[in-house]
Amino acid sequence: MHKNHYEVVVVGGGISGSALFYELARYTNIQKIALLEKYEALATLNSKGTSNSQTIHCGDIETNYTVQKAATVKRTARMIVKYCLQHGYENKFMFAHQKMAIGVGDDEVAFMRKRYEDFKEIFPYLEVYEKDKLKEIEPKLIYDENGKERPESIVGVGVQGEYSTVDFGAMSESLVENAKKEKSKQADVFFNAEVVHIQRLGDIHYLKTRDGKTFTADFVVVDAGAHSLYLAHRMGHGLDFGCLPMAGSFYLTTKKILNGKVYMVQNPKLPFAALHGDPDILANGYTRFGPTALALPKLERYHGNKTVIDFIQTLQFDSKIAAIFKDLLKDKTIRNYVFRNFLFEVPILNKRLFLKDARKIVPSLQLEDIEYAKGFGGVRPQVLNKKERKLMLGEASVNPGTGIIFNMTPSPGATSCLGNAERDAKLACEHLGKTFDQAKFDEELVD
Repeated sequence: MHKNHYEVVVVGGGISGSALFYELARYTNIQKIALLEKYEALATLNSKGTSNSQTIHCGDIETNYTVQKAATVKRTARMIVKYCLQHGYENKFMFAHQKMAIGVGDDEVAFMRKRYEDFKEIFPYLEVYEKDKLKEIEPKLIYDENGKERPESIVGVGVQGEYSTVDFGAMSESLVENAKKEKSKQADVFFNAEVVHIQRLGDIHYLKTRDGKTFTADFVVVDAGAHSLYLAHRMGHGLDFGCLPMAGSFYLTTKKILNGKVYMVQNPKLPFAALHGDPDILANGYTRFGPTALALPKLERYHGNKTVIDFIQTLQFDSKIAAIFKDLLKDKTIRNYVFRNFLFEVPILNKRLFLKDARKIVPSLQLEDIEYAKGFGGVRPQVLNKKERKLMLGEASVNPGTGIIFNMTPSPGATSCLGNAERDAKLACEHLGKTFDQAKFDEELVD
């Protein structure tokens, strides 16, 4: 047997890979597992605290979620909270913040009132905040720079005191640390181990890293962001999918402005997140506004242009991909949105344009109150379904049924990490003839 042989190898040390590594160690009788991370530390890309909105997306204030999706995501979101409470991470890297979604103008207000009625059974803690209540708990939503009330109608639907905010980078580190504490298991972590090639020979997968090392495994799960699809394509899997990397940038305020998270109603025509304001737990609680949405021709944001070729190979551009782009851009709303988000990256002009949008949340916001958050934001691997000729929203997996899985997990991938890991750990156990301790899992992580 190969000296670096493991029953399961997890590729990628972000929040998704770290969650699976933890669950394999704690809830299965699999004895030998390895985590291969491309860089020198865990969670250096999209799971890093500055790369995302640090939000537990449970579906209560995400206005683009259906009732069915919210019910599903609620279960996995609670796993995040229970894991952190179990290990005492509250007020260390998990925090309770006030949060709400607001409707501005008569149409959005009517939408939010109806949404409250539709969702209150799933989320009985939700409250409706009329203007007088908003003046009390989130006054910056109401008053302009002259102290006058905004003229539009406004309503908020939200909650106070629920755990809503997590540094997913710190959580990734805790998951791996706790996995390695399982003394009955061999749980090895390898840094600077970029997997460039995977080959299946018989029942064994051979993984080769850029520095020439080889690992073998009976079962492999690739949780490598946009590079998951890149590696799948290199093995001949997932060829009906292409990847459109969407970069999100943020603006950070120069002082505390909002008391909690404030999200807006998402335009149903736009497939990307609406602008929101969040208290940044890594920046003294100052409000971070964003994200913007910029299509980027590379798979990683802040590592130069070394992943441009990877992007070209992963996009799988052909007439079907062209048709998806054509359908997206023929809509005036989407076309204007794409152009405006491009301008958000142009120095000087970007700040003024962004301020105009952010004032829908905080009418009194001034230019001197915000600054472009350099180095913030990650890349979401939005999946293009060539067979159905559409942009997929949410997560996607490629599972050829041969003992390897490739996961692409844009938002709410971080929130769903423990739920996705439960699924993949069970698939690994099924393939290997091992067992998943559902009773222990439910006791520790499920309400």
